[in-house]
Amino acid sequence: MLLATPLLAACSHETPPSAKAALEPKRDTACSLDGMSLADYPGPKGQLQYAQGAPDFFCDTIELFAVYLKPEQQRLVAAVYVQDMSKANWEHPVGNWIDARNAFYVVGSRLKGSMGPTFASYGSEAAARAVAAREGGKVYRFNDITPAMAELDGGVLKDKSM
Repeated sequence: MLLATPLLAACSHETPPSAKAALEPKRDTACSLDGMSLADYPGPKGQLQYAQGAPDFFCDTIELFAVYLKPEQQRLVAAVYVQDMSKANWEHPVGNWIDARNAFYVVGSRLKGSMGPTFASYGSEAAARAVAAREGGKVYRFNDITPAMAELDGGVLKDKSM
């Protein structure tokens, strides 16, 4: 029975007691999913900090969710971070990292990230609701976002302005 405990922990998304702090990506940091430069694209970024090993950075929050919510995600996640876009510059966001599990997300708005439509992340419900009223979309909490919502079927296909 003791051998089963480490195996269960390996499949867990639970944050261990000593969660890692957010890191600021370097100017040349590439997205772990598609290799795109984080600095070259607008909108909120994301990062997964693992219990062991290097973090994964994402040039768009939808990519972070696509990876995090995959059933095959086997690494123990120590922390999940997104940027608070009520405090960051949309075109060139830097810093303002918040715990993704406590954030509010505007899904289905007119706001665009690197992959086209994005999950705009905010540190407060009031900020998220104000953006949803102005830009369209619906406000969600972290645990309300499903794998189907985060499918990566191509930003160009979803972005009718391209």
